[in-house]
Amino acid sequence: MEFTITKDKQNDLLSRREIEFVLDYDGSTPSRVLVLGKLAALMNANMDQVVLDSFKTAFGIPKMQGTARIYLNKETKDKCELDYLVKRGMKDLPQNENAEDAPASAATAEALEEKADATKEMEA
Repeated sequence: MEFTITKDKQNDLLSRREIEFVLDYDGSTPSRVLVLGKLAALMNANMDQVVLDSFKTAFGIPKMQGTARIYLNKETKDKCELDYLVKRGMKDLPQNENAEDAPASAATAEALEEKADATKEMEA
């Protein structure tokens, strides 16, 4: 998976960054949790500060366009974002007692990607 950030706008009024990106991937469309982990690691933010807004894919092309918002802190995100956007696709998120304190790392994103690869192998 390769991210290309096409737009990165700082919104000081709402204490967030508004990101537009293009994601090139191999195989099936990656899950929202996997994209969230990779994007959080790439942007050096905690996973609980990132909200994935939309994904758009084209038939037969392994490319995805999406938008995301990265908040300065979790409290601001909770005030601004709708609950369904925050919860969307997060059922596969690994539970961690210190999730608020732990920054998203490349290891977390890799673990999520390995889980996705294992699922692909089981389906094949």
